[in-house]
Amino acid sequence: MITVEHLSKTYGAFRAVDDVSFSCRPGAVTGFLGPNGAGKSTTMRIMAGLTTADAGSATIGGIAYRDIPNPGTQVGVLLDASAQHAGRTGREILTLSALTMGLPMSRVDAMLDLVSLTEVESKRRVRNYSLGMRQRLGLANALLGDPKILILDEPANGLDPAGIHWMRSLLRAYADQGGTVLLSSHLLHEIEIIADELIVIGNGRIVAQGTKAELLQGAGAYVQAVDNAALSGALTQAGYSVAPSGSGLRVEAEPEQIGQVAAARGLALIELRPADGAGLEEMFLHLTADTQREGVVTPGGVA
Repeated sequence: MITVEHLSKTYGAFRAVDDVSFSCRPGAVTGFLGPNGAGKSTTMRIMAGLTTADAGSATIGGIAYRDIPNPGTQVGVLLDASAQHAGRTGREILTLSALTMGLPMSRVDAMLDLVSLTEVESKRRVRNYSLGMRQRLGLANALLGDPKILILDEPANGLDPAGIHWMRSLLRAYADQGGTVLLSSHLLHEIEIIADELIVIGNGRIVAQGTKAELLQGAGAYVQAVDNAALSGALTQAGYSVAPSGSGLRVEAEPEQIGQVAAARGLALIELRPADGAGLEEMFLHLTADTQREGVVTPGGVA
């Protein structure tokens, strides 16, 4: 179990994490989502004891990371696949970790096999690894101590489609066996497939959290009209919350209600459906609209 309570961190005048609270339960994959600079990595670094919080707490199994005896056997962490000694081989890196944790050398071979790094690849210097190979090595290191909790920041970066499918299957099986997984990723489609629960952060604050079904179910409706601006005005006048979304609009209303407003104004619709059918990407853009570096592109320009 991962528990974060009222966590805050400030760098100068910049509030990177602002009163963040959430928990991740055993047996589930929790997706941690947010735009670049939203506070995801800072939060995860605090969890792993690499950054000190200004206020609040982050505990793993009820204990701060720094107080866990032999922490690699309790929690596996992968925050930056490139933060590995470039002059050592993959096997040397895992061997040193195994010695540090007091593990048998058989675990090194088992993890290399698990992440599909061959004998030849394991003897290659990490400086000669691709990013995908470094991700596999980093995950092998995180799993080396057979921990019950995983904290992973963008672990699919650099993996090809087959590698992403492999990682998805590995993490799903890990959670199904009772493990706790906190997974940060910008690959929303992959999060949508694997995650059981979602935490969305923007500007250092949690903007939504809950099960994937709960968040998608409450996402309203998606509509695209011949004249989006006219429809947006009509819906706003009718008292509905409207926001740009892709080529259309996201509306906090039922499709039938939107259709009635459009019909009353004589506005032609191109598409109208429940927003849960649109998936995680539209929900994410809607929830983080005020924190996006880029505006939402519409046929008429940037909103």
